[in-house]
Amino acid sequence: MRVVIAEDAAIFRDGLVRLLEDRGHAVVAAVADGDALVAAVAEHRPDVAVVDVRMPPTHTDEGLRAAIAVREAHSDVGVLVFSQYIETRYAARLLSANSAGVGYLLKDRVADTSDFVDALTRVAAGGTALDPEVVSQLLAASNRTIETTLTRRENEVLALMAEGRSNAAISQALVIGEGAVEKHVANIFAKLDLPVSHEDNRRVLAVLRYLQP
Repeated sequence: MRVVIAEDAAIFRDGLVRLLEDRGHAVVAAVADGDALVAAVAEHRPDVAVVDVRMPPTHTDEGLRAAIAVREAHSDVGVLVFSQYIETRYAARLLSANSAGVGYLLKDRVADTSDFVDALTRVAAGGTALDPEVVSQLLAASNRTIETTLTRRENEVLALMAEGRSNAAISQALVIGEGAVEKHVANIFAKLDLPVSHEDNRRVLAVLRYLQP
């Protein structure tokens, strides 16, 4: 992969560069702010960009706003937000506009470097990579249902899917059988027009569809 990294913490940025280069990937630019990210992507046209949320000058949401700008200008470039923070407003905008090639992972919840590289590879190829905690907070912030499409029970199942729960965990939470959960999940996929695919995680795509305005 050809990668651009936007991370203002120099030690962490250098660590990401070494991690990716040790695995044979090319880091074509490593920058420290959002404006530099947008410029680097325009110059190098990488396969994917790794972006922190809080960067100079205000250390609030510059990274996410730059990520949105990158996606609007270069929809073929994947974006993996990699941060300690969840900024729901811009994250929802980034994910709902076009979920293909977008990810959002939390630094303190990635237990293995191979998992990070696998997620980055998936995003670069047009897939998705979302931490369940990110989805859970986005869902709480959106506070919406698809009542015109899904039944009340299907909305409940989808909300639990958004928290990253398995069918068994959903069964326990709703006090219904796993067979019933499987039926509801199948109905959700059908109603949201998500056919079987070996390339996409339909549970993730269902949640993204759920979050769209």
